[in-house]
Amino acid sequence: MDKDCTLIISTYNWKEALRLTLSSVLCQTVLPNEVIIADDGSDIDTKILINNLIKSFPIPLIHIWHEDIGFRLATIRNKSIAKASGKYIIQVDGDVILHKKFIEDHLLAARPGYLLQGSRVMLGKSISQRLLLGEKKNISAFDANISRRENGFRIKLLSNFLLNRYRNKFPFYYARGANMSFWKQDIIDVNGYNENFEGWGHEDSDLTLRLMNNGIKKSIIKFAAIVYHIFHSENRNDLQEDKNRIILEKTLHSKIVWAPIGINQYLL
Repeated sequence: MDKDCTLIISTYNWKEALRLTLSSVLCQTVLPNEVIIADDGSDIDTKILINNLIKSFPIPLIHIWHEDIGFRLATIRNKSIAKASGKYIIQVDGDVILHKKFIEDHLLAARPGYLLQGSRVMLGKSISQRLLLGEKKNISAFDANISRRENGFRIKLLSNFLLNRYRNKFPFYYARGANMSFWKQDIIDVNGYNENFEGWGHEDSDLTLRLMNNGIKKSIIKFAAIVYHIFHSENRNDLQEDKNRIILEKTLHSKIVWAPIGINQYLL
C-alpha cells in the first residue's frame, strides 16, 4: 500500500464540524503524509482553530485560504491540489467524520488509471448536535437518527468484489467531492476543477466526467471508506445551479477534457 498521499478537507465557516473531521483524522489506522485545509474564505475563528491544532498534529497541517467573495469551492480545491506533495489525493468536506479505516481503505483500493468515489452515512439533526457538543463520541451504523445506514457497514471482502461491479442509479459521471480520491497527475492532465463553476452544484461531476473523457475509469467504493455526514441545511441557489448544469452538459455532449480556467495557474 502506497502511503504517499495528501488528505484535502474543504471548509467554510464551520469550525465545530471541522474540529470533528480533524479529530477523526487523528484516529486513522493509516495517516496521510499531510492534511490540507481548503478554506473558501472562513473568518478568523477557523484560522485560530487550525493554528492551535498545528502544534500537536502528528503530520503537517496546512491551511490554504482565499478571500470570501462568494462560493468558490472549485478554485480553493485547485489551489490546494496544486500545493499537495502527495502523488495521491483523498478529498473530503469539513462536515464529515471519517471511519478509522477511511484512509487505509482508499489507499488499498487505489490503482493507476482510476478515480474512486465513496458514499456517506447521513447523520440526522439530533445525533449531529450531540456530536458537535461532545456528548457523543462514537458512531455506529445501528444508531438512531441516521439514514443511508447501509453505507455504514464495513465489509472488506464484499467491498473488494463490488469495486469494479457496483453501479448506482445516478448518471455514470455523478460525483460528490465529500468522499473522493484520485491521482494528482490525472487531475493536472485535465487542468483540475473548472473555475467557471461558482455557487453550489456539479463541479465534482464535471471533474469526474472530464477525467473519464481522458481515459480515467471510475470505481465506486461500497462497504469501505466510510464517512458520516454531519447534518446541516443546504444553501442552494437554483439560478446558479442551473448555470453550472449548463457547463456540465456541455462537457458531456462535447466530450471536453481540459478546464478553460483551472489548476495550471497555481502550478510552479
